[in-house]
Amino acid sequence: MRTPQRDLLKWQFDLTWSLFEYHLERLEPEDFLWEPAPLCWTVRPDAGGRWWPDWADTEPEPVPAPTIGWLSWHLGWWLGTAADHASGRTPRERSDVAWPGGGEAAVAWLRGLREDWSAALEGLTDADLDRTAPFPWQNDPDHTVAHMIAWVNAELMKNVAEIGHLRLLRAAGPGR
Repeated sequence: MRTPQRDLLKWQFDLTWSLFEYHLERLEPEDFLWEPAPLCWTVRPDAGGRWWPDWADTEPEPVPAPTIGWLSWHLGWWLGTAADHASGRTPRERSDVAWPGGGEAAVAWLRGLREDWSAALEGLTDADLDRTAPFPWQNDPDHTVAHMIAWVNAELMKNVAEIGHLRLLRAAGPGR
């Protein structure tokens, strides 16, 4: 069934993702953990080999510069959580979302999350879009599922720009 509002939001997501593909296709394994500044958030393996992000419950001042690894984990966490909400699944907790590792593992993980999100969107009706959004505003009645989808698009655009900028800085930097 065609729902013009959903179709427009999905088109915007797909457009933004197509811009992301430009960088995903060019990322090198070394790009993910490159630290652009001395104060940096990244992802680190634990003793069992699972990767976990640097995190603080209260945003530090100054905010650390993230690595592409950290940004890809962050994108995977919030996009997966949004897909859980849109699909009616129990949402994953931040502390349960491990990063899959750099290179092709991260790229495949992100592309899989894109497919999951796209499938969730396809299942939404106009009535669903008008329901109160369960995420990220925690059931604020002024924000609908359509607002959540628009937020996903804006957050994705921001993360794509950050990842692309870091990739370009590393590629253009000293020793390249």
